[in-house]
Amino acid sequence: MSKPLSDHDRKKQISVKGLAGVENVADLKKNYNRHLHFTLVKDRNVSTKRDYYFALAHTVRDHLVGRWIRTQQSYYEKDPKRVYYLSLEFYMGRTLQNTMVNLALENACDEAMYQLGLDMEELQEMEEDAGLGNGGLGRLAACFLDSMASLGLAAYGYGIRYEFGIFNQKISSGWQVEEADDWLRYGNPWEKARPEYMRPVHFYGRTEHHPDGVKWVDTQVVLALPYDTPVPGYRNNIVNTMRLWSAKAPCEFNLKDFNVGGYIQAVLDRNLAENISRVLYPNDNFFEGKELRLKQEYFVVAATLQDIIRRFKASKFGSRDIVRTDFSTLPDKVAIQLNDTHPALAIPELMRVLIDEEKLPWDKAWDICIKTCAYTNHTVLPEALERWPIDLFQTLLPRHLEIIYEINRRHLERVSSRYPGDMDRLCRMSLIEEGGQKRVNMAHLCIVGSHAVNGVARIHSDILKATVFKDFYEMDPHKFQNKTNGITPRRWLVMCNPGLAEVIAERIGEDFIRDLDQLKKLCDFVNDEAFIRDIAKVKQENKMKFAVHLEEHYKVKINPNSMFDIQVKRIHEYKRQLLNCLHIITFYNRIKKEPNKQWTPRTIMIGGKAAPGYHTAKMIIRLITAIGEVVNNDPVVGDRLKVIFLENYRVTLAEKAIPAADLSEQISTAGTEASGTGNMKFMLNGALTIGTMDGANVEMAEEAGEDNFFIFGMRVEDVDAMDAKGYNASEYYNHMPELKQAIDQIAGGFFSPKQPDLFKDIVNMLMHHDRFKVFADYQDYIKCQEKVSALYKKPKEWTKKVILNIAGSGKFSSDRTISQYAREIWGVEPTLEKLRDECNNGIES
Repeated sequence: MSKPLSDHDRKKQISVKGLAGVENVADLKKNYNRHLHFTLVKDRNVSTKRDYYFALAHTVRDHLVGRWIRTQQSYYEKDPKRVYYLSLEFYMGRTLQNTMVNLALENACDEAMYQLGLDMEELQEMEEDAGLGNGGLGRLAACFLDSMASLGLAAYGYGIRYEFGIFNQKISSGWQVEEADDWLRYGNPWEKARPEYMRPVHFYGRTEHHPDGVKWVDTQVVLALPYDTPVPGYRNNIVNTMRLWSAKAPCEFNLKDFNVGGYIQAVLDRNLAENISRVLYPNDNFFEGKELRLKQEYFVVAATLQDIIRRFKASKFGSRDIVRTDFSTLPDKVAIQLNDTHPALAIPELMRVLIDEEKLPWDKAWDICIKTCAYTNHTVLPEALERWPIDLFQTLLPRHLEIIYEINRRHLERVSSRYPGDMDRLCRMSLIEEGGQKRVNMAHLCIVGSHAVNGVARIHSDILKATVFKDFYEMDPHKFQNKTNGITPRRWLVMCNPGLAEVIAERIGEDFIRDLDQLKKLCDFVNDEAFIRDIAKVKQENKMKFAVHLEEHYKVKINPNSMFDIQVKRIHEYKRQLLNCLHIITFYNRIKKEPNKQWTPRTIMIGGKAAPGYHTAKMIIRLITAIGEVVNNDPVVGDRLKVIFLENYRVTLAEKAIPAADLSEQISTAGTEASGTGNMKFMLNGALTIGTMDGANVEMAEEAGEDNFFIFGMRVEDVDAMDAKGYNASEYYNHMPELKQAIDQIAGGFFSPKQPDLFKDIVNMLMHHDRFKVFADYQDYIKCQEKVSALYKKPKEWTKKVILNIAGSGKFSSDRTISQYAREIWGVEPTLEKLRDECNNGIES
């Protein structure tokens, strides 16, 4: 049950959470009861906790509707250039609290629920996560939507409404077990179906070439039904739209079967069409060339482009009249951003529409296409790059394959005129990869068909230009840019860490929430005793709260004074959870060897999901849980070391864990992590980072000062040099007794006494074919961890570094990232102006 707010608390909480005016609270209560009664058809005698959550969600949604309609009206009045962010993933998490924060309703809702005898936190826990993404790429898209709305851009997120999102992870006997994430089971109060904008999407069939153009005929049709979710900006009355497509079979689907009495089968077969939006592929940084996945990629692109062109042609809100027919102005009115290669088919699809349907000549269509599209690359890992087999293309999208061949023919002509006789270069730069099975290289298609190509951290963008896309960079250097990722401070500070947001606001005011650079002002308080105390106190409160959560869920007694050392991200060899494991084992062995020494106590938490088909990743999880079983039950160690695998890591768990972290582990092999955004969330929330010079870590260390960062390990050039001469794991194993001991323990069954050779695959990989060179960084990592432990014993010194990290995190706001995309790629200008809220429609002031 919530406690009533004392006057002191009220004064403290007003600033960041919005005012709880008496009329406001009375209004909310009235609307809440109205929804419970009329929308949910319940009274207080039979309502469940879920009913109470839904009533609150609808009440809060009412405050969005007027603003949502008014925003869309204003876009039609002003006719700005619109930005379309195409992504196969949007990892949104929960919506209720985020909406209250952005509309300044949090305190009023809190007070209203309290007066109704309800606990706000309990209601929030009823909301299902919208887990429509795997990890970084999908969460970035979600942060970008928040920033685009907060910066007043006429922007739309387009993706797929997966019926089942990323699986729920259960840990059973130490192993990951996947359960379906049936997130829509109880309905979703935030979405609105828009059947009037349903669009047909074609597959299969064949092409016919006529004198008046090409026709794609005998296709199978699937309908794309849009569902709209409001995306509110931060207190600026702007509400943008995320439109997710759901697949529906057309009514006439398989009617031919009726003649032979196959009615039941025909109706059952509708599922085959509707499978397209059934489930999110649970792969992160890994390409799986399945037909259903290619269908998903084309489905979202084809439906979205129809929507874009309909909106481009239309004149005013709600009008179906076509006023624009001159497509040469399309790039002035439309920007399409491809979030990785998953929506790459937007390029041939736009060409198909312009040439086959709108009858434009090729050169004009191609010019429009390039000026409209831009591509963001998210990885340099070869196994993650999409390369689709030609035969699959030929069957599923015959017209698009013809267009890709023609794009490639013209592209290679251009290459050979620039580099005559350089056949190797032609092979390397072709969109079609020859060899065994011919494939379409989707990254090459994106580069050739876009006017801008960007990486997501400075070091990543430099690596792209120097290696993966070197030939393309040499030919078109003007296309290549960098846009370092960012996170939204609304969700990742104000919402998940209100205590910290409050302490900051008391010192520098509230404007940092929409201009995160203002955190630099905190440097003035780095020696302020009261501020140091306040920052330490907030961290301790967050840790106490998280410790309660951990004890409830894992039945492990947590020492809240121990250092909370956290690594949360997808489980992948390149992210090197195994390096973390080796540190845990080494630390454990040291405590056992000298049990009376004054060790700095640690609670080490590792969390993340492994792709269901990724054997090594699943074994890594099993190893972490096995180490935990030994360590947590060793009386000699006591509360000086605990190891917890955080089950089912997702947005909602991140919002609890990150504010409680003391140490953030960002330990990928240099040159493998494109950017990372978890690293930024930890920095903003007052954790110190131990990390390699990889991804955005490089820029974070620059902003906070390298002295306030724990940097270790090889740099990119060291890794390259080692690749050249060859990495030999056994040299490290033979020369480092503590490493040898740890590996021997894993190999000998110390952590798996019932199955001594359980981890033989992991040991074999580390010793003989470790692409990510765990042993090469081991010694430096252990030494760096010793420095971490030493500093943690000096709480004041530690907290000063924390303050300098928070003060240096302003650059990593997604508002800064989106402003750069807007100005340097999309050609639109962000604004912090508020939208005038004239349209009440009797709903909204």
